[in-house]
Amino acid sequence: MTEVRWDRRQWLTATVGAAAWGSAAVPAAASPSSPPAASPPAPAAPSSRPAPAFRFCLNTSTVRDAQGRSRPLPDLIRIAQQAGYDALEPWTHEVEAYLQGGGTLRELRQRLDDAGLKVPDLIGFAEWIVADESRRKKGLELARRYMDWAAQLGCPHVAAPPVGATGGGSPRDDPRRSDPVTDLLAAAERYHALVEQGRRFGVIPLVEIWGFSRTLRRLGEALFIAAEAMQPHAAILPDIYHLYKGGSDFAGLKLLAPTAIGIFHLNDYPNIPRDKITDADRVYPGDGTAPLRQVLQTLKTLGYTGYLSLELFNRSYWKQDPLAVAQTGLEKMKALANSLAS
Repeated sequence: MTEVRWDRRQWLTATVGAAAWGSAAVPAAASPSSPPAASPPAPAAPSSRPAPAFRFCLNTSTVRDAQGRSRPLPDLIRIAQQAGYDALEPWTHEVEAYLQGGGTLRELRQRLDDAGLKVPDLIGFAEWIVADESRRKKGLELARRYMDWAAQLGCPHVAAPPVGATGGGSPRDDPRRSDPVTDLLAAAERYHALVEQGRRFGVIPLVEIWGFSRTLRRLGEALFIAAEAMQPHAAILPDIYHLYKGGSDFAGLKLLAPTAIGIFHLNDYPNIPRDKITDADRVYPGDGTAPLRQVLQTLKTLGYTGYLSLELFNRSYWKQDPLAVAQTGLEKMKALANSLAS
């Protein structure tokens, strides 16, 4: 199948809502014989707590067991609920394990609803960006499966990382055929096709930055692919660790519209050089050297009010009580969010 090249390019646009103005009626003066007008009700006392700028989500990688294995989804739902999160971000292999164990998506959706948890994103690994057409076709088939699951769970997004094209940087890739994609216009066309797959499900794939990859390692690459995909709902998935690992400056986030961010992965990192740091080095937000207040202030100024999802792969945390880890992470995220200027 021949890929179509476009002659025109299109940048991301933010949706701007128009404010409606109403006119207030001026009451007529009361006559001397008129009864006194009833006093208007006293205005409600303002809340001492400002409305939170963000919502908070638990990525399930944060609370794996001591061997680095995923926990069953019912346990993950319980942990997120008891810790006080608004949402849970599961991985597709966890959903698959739940289904293979005899559960259904309807039951899983009910468990999430009963716990008061949303699912803003589903983490999956479909080869949508690879140059090989036969592999890409299989990748789109797998992506459709993930999107179907997401739709049945009320989840609006699936992650779309550059799996299969990292240049051998991912254990999920076959190192013999993991050539990086350097033609970003071709990548944009492939993302266009991926977004088209999501239309029937009402699910949007998010261009995910992987800082260790030779494809999609930088914020600018993700922006280019999303902007040139000719899809009005195109969006990306930024991550603090991956932005640092890939060499992007956090100031570039100011170029985003809030609608261009599907979900934001929050974490921190110690003072380790980019070429040496790994996923396992991620730490709680506020415990490292990332300029998190600056980043969150940028997101708030942009008008982003979506989810901050805590995604960690810290092996020392995996050896601890998962509820305590989830609670600590949420407390640290909220402390940072509450420290921002109004």
